[in-house]
Amino acid sequence: MPVLLRHLLAIGPANPIAVRLVQNGSRRMKHLYVRSAYLGVLIIVLLWALLIKGGTGTAMSYRDLAAAGAFSFTSIAYLQIGLICILAPVFMASAIAQESNPRTWEVLLTTPLSGVQIVLGNLFGRLFFVIALLFASLPLFALTQYFGGVPGRSIMASYLIAACAALLVGATAIALSVSRLVGKRAVFTFYIGVISYLAVTIALDRWIIASGGGAGAGGIGVTWFTAINPFLALHALLNPSTYARAAVGSQDSMLGRWFLESPVTAWCVGSSLLSVILMLASTITVRTGGLNSITVEGSGVPWYRRMFGLGASGAEHRPPRAVWNNPIAWREAAARNSTLGRILLRWAFIAAGALFGLAMLAKYHFGTLTTGEFRFAMLATIWGMLVVTALVAMNMAATAISREREDGTLDLLLTTPITPGQYLSGKLRGLIAYILPMIAVPCGLLIVTGVYVLFGGLGRDGGVTEISTRVGPVPVALPIMFPEAAILAPLVLLPFMAFCCMVGLQWSLRSKGTIGSVVATVAVVGIISGIIGLCAVKSGDQFGPLGPALTGLSPASLVFSLLSPEASLGVNLNSDQAVASARVSLAFGSLIACMLYSAAVYGIHANMVRTFDMTVRRLAGNR
Repeated sequence: MPVLLRHLLAIGPANPIAVRLVQNGSRRMKHLYVRSAYLGVLIIVLLWALLIKGGTGTAMSYRDLAAAGAFSFTSIAYLQIGLICILAPVFMASAIAQESNPRTWEVLLTTPLSGVQIVLGNLFGRLFFVIALLFASLPLFALTQYFGGVPGRSIMASYLIAACAALLVGATAIALSVSRLVGKRAVFTFYIGVISYLAVTIALDRWIIASGGGAGAGGIGVTWFTAINPFLALHALLNPSTYARAAVGSQDSMLGRWFLESPVTAWCVGSSLLSVILMLASTITVRTGGLNSITVEGSGVPWYRRMFGLGASGAEHRPPRAVWNNPIAWREAAARNSTLGRILLRWAFIAAGALFGLAMLAKYHFGTLTTGEFRFAMLATIWGMLVVTALVAMNMAATAISREREDGTLDLLLTTPITPGQYLSGKLRGLIAYILPMIAVPCGLLIVTGVYVLFGGLGRDGGVTEISTRVGPVPVALPIMFPEAAILAPLVLLPFMAFCCMVGLQWSLRSKGTIGSVVATVAVVGIISGIIGLCAVKSGDQFGPLGPALTGLSPASLVFSLLSPEASLGVNLNSDQAVASARVSLAFGSLIACMLYSAAVYGIHANMVRTFDMTVRRLAGNR
């Protein structure tokens, strides 16, 4: 089984905590009764709605039948949201009650499970029963389509609203459990808090509408509370005439466009993001004592050093750390973050790139930057970050082995049972783990921009598509960026950075000192990537459909083609059909580049393992 697939299974379906919760819960008769009652109530309400709206007559028109189907769907959709909001806290409250006992946490934290596995296992294991309820009711919603009047998109949207509500409730319960600031008495408070929040937001929404503050005509329509309440979001979805949204383009602020023009999307996206934030916070604090770890006093360690997992300055002891399965990989990644200065410098670089890129996107959204200026700024930012990341990766890789040879550490490692394959694989994994956050910034900017383009600019004046006449006699509509950049860029960047690290490790193994290995690595990678990049850029508007595929062989030319397609691909975009063909060809070329760089990494690694002993013995004694 591939390592990545096994890792994903360990986090999700095969997570031992999730498996335990699902198996134990499936054996309880109480859960069976709850599921049966849930379906029974929905079936009864569906039949009642059909009988009430359909009447007792034997003949019905198609229009009456469609109205009956729409009324029954609306009834069970509201009921399903209500039942989910009532039952989700019941299923999730056990997370607070069971894990609030300190002894439970003491036992759980002695296991080799990571923080992600602990948090997601608790979430998925308990959320499974809520999702099972939603899937169990799907046939009932499907039946309503036989009567007409019920679009399939509305059914899916209602399920998405309910699922997001359950996810948010579950994430909140897990966060309260992990914080360890509450006890069993918080279960009732949690349940009452969920119900009270729904009731208060609905009451405020009604009050605003009664005061004429709604976004629709005459002050009757959605409000600012619609996007933060699942009932109100469903009401906006099912009643667009009586609970109207704001007209498209009527709101000046981006927040107003989201909340008042697209409340359903705002609820789903906002609740999902909030759930992810809660899960991330829980993952970070689960093995450090929860939120209690922030208030621990008397340790003598400043808060800013505790935040980075460091001990007191000049202390003889440091906080214990969890070592990975491959100790070489852990040591390589952890040694780079051994001082506070290195940690701050690395994260300052990441934060500066992310904030600058997001600022450019915000300026473009509000019209401060033109399309050309935005493309240039984003291209320069991403190229600059990639160059810096590649140089950091090559420098670290080129000194990873030669430095250990100089200080004698390599001689000690060779006396351990660690094999050459484990040693080299650990070096590569540790280096990739260190530079992964640096790679994530340019990839994240491309993902955010791609989502921005997919959503049509979130209501931006003029949209995100421009008519280009630079690619041929026929004007062609091109977006500011191909949204598939969110997938294609990481697909090529990760194996390319691994290739840079592998070349550095090879020269680090062969060279006598660190200076020679660094110079050789930069020269080799620079020559190879320069030749491929120049050929790829020149091939973009030539060789017909093959040109875009060749462009994807280099990370620099790939980013250039994704951000400025008319400047890179040229005549290959002279019609709408040619644009579609070029995008497919570019994706195919990116896939080929991923396989080529991965094959090069595998080949270099295999050769280094085969010649490791001979090379080390030949250079033995060099300092």
